[in-house]
Amino acid sequence: MDVTAPVARLAAAAALMSRLLTARTLQPAHAGALLRADGTGLHLLAADGEVTVHLHAPATVHTPGEVVVPRRAFADTLTALDAADARLTVQGGRLAIRVPGARFALPSLPDATPPAAELPPALGSVTGDALRAAAVPVAGAASREHALPMFTGVRLRAHATALTFFATDRFRLATASIPWQAAPAAAGQPAGGPSTDGGSRVEALVPAAVLTRAAQHLGRVATVHVHADEDLFALSWDGGSITTATIGGGYPDAQLSRLLDVTAVCTVEVDADTLAQAVDRAAAYGGPHGRVTLQPIEGALLIRADDPLTGESEQTIKATVDGSPTTRSFQARLLTDALRAFPHHPVQLQFQEAMRATAFTATAPSAPDLHYLVVPLRTPATP
Repeated sequence: MDVTAPVARLAAAAALMSRLLTARTLQPAHAGALLRADGTGLHLLAADGEVTVHLHAPATVHTPGEVVVPRRAFADTLTALDAADARLTVQGGRLAIRVPGARFALPSLPDATPPAAELPPALGSVTGDALRAAAVPVAGAASREHALPMFTGVRLRAHATALTFFATDRFRLATASIPWQAAPAAAGQPAGGPSTDGGSRVEALVPAAVLTRAAQHLGRVATVHVHADEDLFALSWDGGSITTATIGGGYPDAQLSRLLDVTAVCTVEVDADTLAQAVDRAAAYGGPHGRVTLQPIEGALLIRADDPLTGESEQTIKATVDGSPTTRSFQARLLTDALRAFPHHPVQLQFQEAMRATAFTATAPSAPDLHYLVVPLRTPATP
């Protein structure tokens, strides 16, 4: 293999490869990056056991070929280069990287060749900014505990013109919908099969951490293609793709849909950033569980917290209140996560009866179609 490639473009691809994969691995087979030069340029392929990443970088190919090198060392070497172009040449058991005045050599790792991963069928496409706006806050509501693997994933469902994301850790639920362009139906289409409108129906449960990493990168990409079958989920764009295994097991779709049927006894509209800051301040006084109480009052929302060891906090912020007076307590961390899903927007809080979850939705027309539910804490028993 012998190629000449723009350093900035190749370094960006290598750095992205590192960000999309886990930082460290104990498996030698996951330490390598396959570089393959052909008539279309230079391809980078790497895997970490959960995710497979395939990226493309422009290059002038003098001699086609391939080599496997340590992926972290490859990315670090390119990042440190201060040159317009680099010459990459396989010489014996090494990959030589030459720039004017310098030469670096990385060992080849023939035993660390990443497995090839075919993309599952393409089922539709979305814009990158819409994907990031929906996937990142929804994935934040997924569980970090692996005792129940299905709750560590984000449920993707698409019909007609909308792609919907669901995630829950059983104490909160987030869902968002974005515009969706379904691909033409194909015979024997997996991942749910053809829909009645001639498009492709998507039903996949995707690891939340993987979806978050991908969506954060793809925010500036014009078009992102969604691929899925019964076992694999992938996103592809002009310049690369990321593939992961889906999470098996049933998902409580019907139960989650019922939770989204909210009947409010009190509705409060408030600035999300202002309330998030107030909750952060109150959390220091919320005791070991960070218990914070919200109480709508006339024209305002009262935020309280108290604990025998840490003291007490009481703040009032301007709000529009409609409905019966009510008081609910929450874990501050869950409140903060919900509010930060609506940055720079007013948010509507819908308090429901008893222990039913409180719903958070954006009220501005420009805000994403995002709904966040948080389960309140039970009122401590009076001694």
